[in-house]
Amino acid sequence: MNTPSAATASAVTFVWLGMVLGISFLEAPLKFRAPGVTIPIGLGIGRMVFRALNLVEAALAVVVIVAVAVGGAPVPVIALTAAVAVLLLVQLLFVRPRLNRRSDRVLSGAEPVDGPRSHDHLVYVALETVKVGVLIALGIALLTV
Repeated sequence: MNTPSAATASAVTFVWLGMVLGISFLEAPLKFRAPGVTIPIGLGIGRMVFRALNLVEAALAVVVIVAVAVGGAPVPVIALTAAVAVLLLVQLLFVRPRLNRRSDRVLSGAEPVDGPRSHDHLVYVALETVKVGVLIALGIALLTV
């Protein structure tokens, strides 16, 4: 893989990783522990933050995909790039819309605020965890090409 493409893809991958770790695994759970933050307020903030994160993730994914495509990447890098892109697409196209519909119901009062965590939320967290692992593997693979 050519050096500029590998360097670009690697840097962007680690920025992406940092954003996911910072928001999904730090900001998201902590916001509900802040004084005065109710479930409806936390849901509203979370929706805005994750909408922004996902938009940035999509842009970062495009940069990584282009860098890998033009850089003559080896098969393992291509496979990891495809894997992280698919994980993001599943989150954006299938899981996030379901989470948004549920938060709409909670915010409108159709579901209790203190109800159990949704299955879709657990799926999203599982996908985020796998995505973190794939981003780490991709970043390392890009550093070693």
